[in-house]
Amino acid sequence: MTTHITSPTAPGWFAGLGVGPGQPGLLPVASLDVLRGADVIYAPRSRVSQASVALEALRDLDFPAGRVQEVEFLMDGDDDRIGGHYAALAEQIAGQQRQGLNVAYLTIGDAMTYSTLGYLVGALRRAAPDLPRRVLPGVTSYAAAAALTGFALGEGRERVLILPCPDDLAQLRADIASHDVVVLMKVGRRLPVVLDLLSELDLLEHCALAHRLGLDGEVILPSLESLRSDTLPDGPDAARLGYLSVLLIRGARQRRFA
Repeated sequence: MTTHITSPTAPGWFAGLGVGPGQPGLLPVASLDVLRGADVIYAPRSRVSQASVALEALRDLDFPAGRVQEVEFLMDGDDDRIGGHYAALAEQIAGQQRQGLNVAYLTIGDAMTYSTLGYLVGALRRAAPDLPRRVLPGVTSYAAAAALTGFALGEGRERVLILPCPDDLAQLRADIASHDVVVLMKVGRRLPVVLDLLSELDLLEHCALAHRLGLDGEVILPSLESLRSDTLPDGPDAARLGYLSVLLIRGARQRRFA
């Protein structure tokens, strides 16, 4: 009698990929190679969006788009809900890896800079510490914005602060006063009041804004002199200008007059 021995399936890998801020050409070559080798590609999408911004950043690139699965990303401020959401997704991905599938997860900008991927990587580490996983970096929105506007993000011993826009403008005022450069992310609906503060501090000339980098509706402003809160459109259009935007602020400590 012949005995057949079934070899166990080798586990697949997981790779988190930063796809850049939106321009397809900014996707790292290493990430594109990984993407082409993936059996399953998770593309996060906001519940209020019609399409995944991460997928928009891959338009016109040669990769297996038929393997994409859109998945809602959760960032509602409820730690328990966020933890449960990514724990469930991690279990699903670990199951696919154990079936021998290679899995990629996309995120805009850099993979681990203010990214939901951080939650997922932590959940995978807890759920399946034995399975192979890696993260590949991407281009941050503020690096792309600085390059497009000629805004130096720090020279010599300058102090640079990167933060999500606070609701407390007094805190933002203190942050600007104590740093040479402030990179302000997640501005959203706060844009009008932030512009008022920058105007009060006489800094509009020394700031830059980038909105929807590399995507439809892109706005690049090397200076904010013409963009004050009273010039913004009313209603949802003002909030839209703050969404998917980054502000580069040169404070008064070492102000440059180029």
